[in-house]
Amino acid sequence: MAEKQDYYELLGVERDASSAHIRKAYKKLALKYHPDRNAGCSKSAQAFKEVTEAYAVLSDDDKRSRYDQFGHAGVDGAVNFGNAGDVFSQFQDLFSNFFGNRGGPQRRGPSRGRDMRVEQVLTLEEAALGIKKELTINTPVLCESCEGSGAKPGTQPQTCDTCDGRGQVSTGRGFIMFTQTCPSCEGEGRVVRDPCEACEGSGWTEKQRKVMVSFPAGIDAGHRLRVAGQGMPSPNGGPSGHLYVDVALQPHERFERDGDDLIVRETVAFPDAALGTTIDLTLLDGSHHTVKVKPGTQPGTIITMPGKGVQRVQRRGAGALHVVVQVDVPKKLSRRAKKLLRELEGELQPLRRARSA
Repeated sequence: MAEKQDYYELLGVERDASSAHIRKAYKKLALKYHPDRNAGCSKSAQAFKEVTEAYAVLSDDDKRSRYDQFGHAGVDGAVNFGNAGDVFSQFQDLFSNFFGNRGGPQRRGPSRGRDMRVEQVLTLEEAALGIKKELTINTPVLCESCEGSGAKPGTQPQTCDTCDGRGQVSTGRGFIMFTQTCPSCEGEGRVVRDPCEACEGSGWTEKQRKVMVSFPAGIDAGHRLRVAGQGMPSPNGGPSGHLYVDVALQPHERFERDGDDLIVRETVAFPDAALGTTIDLTLLDGSHHTVKVKPGTQPGTIITMPGKGVQRVQRRGAGALHVVVQVDVPKKLSRRAKKLLRELEGELQPLRRARSA
């Protein structure tokens, strides 16, 4: 997967840039790459998403501090967009800040729930052959005690005094009106003055649930699967977010994986390497194959078997199996063995002279 670009570089600002400078740089780039100005251009849509993600982090003091200290790992999961539509839905308030609310108070429609991400470790066999696994994940659900309101049973959330229930506040600067999310209710239009004890006013409690995930044959470490609609539920009746599953692989005791290829190291005795032999291999799917070792095979020789590697994901065919031949040289010899080897050395010397002549 491609490494994310530095957020400061994306916006073209220095690391000590002020909030106003960051805001100005983002506004310029947002206007440049806005999809309405670049209809049908996937590159502009991608650039728009990237600069918006950068601004979402650098305009927030807490996120910016974590990013400055730990890089992308410090804000991993804090900002997550699936497509340009997600950018619009999650940052409509941000654009209101820039251009003002021209149509009066806007009503928010149901928003999509947040995405979730988990890691699943597979064996090499599971990844090569494909498997369905039932994953257990912890996910928020509406609090049964307060039915999701966040207010103590018997009470109700109250209209926010700061924004009068609109979820937004506006300030005028000269001829320009700036609108931003209400800091008191965080855009909800309501505040909980007597919070529910079960959920501590959040409206959500955590619950385990099972999700069946299909891992296709050939999937590799670093791949990510998206399970639509299995993320966090929407806070206001919209669709649920998505569940992203990051794949990792356990080391295998015999086989190594290199993309779609497999590597296995097999040791043969010195006489077998000199005279030739066969190796019986059991592959990941349990099938048996015979590998022919030719006479005179040298240590480190690689015997390649096309099509015996890992199946290519969403493509036909499979990679290759590479058998690395290693020669076992005994460390201790009997007197007779030493004598025989010296006799062999005498037999081989004329052959070496003939090859070097």
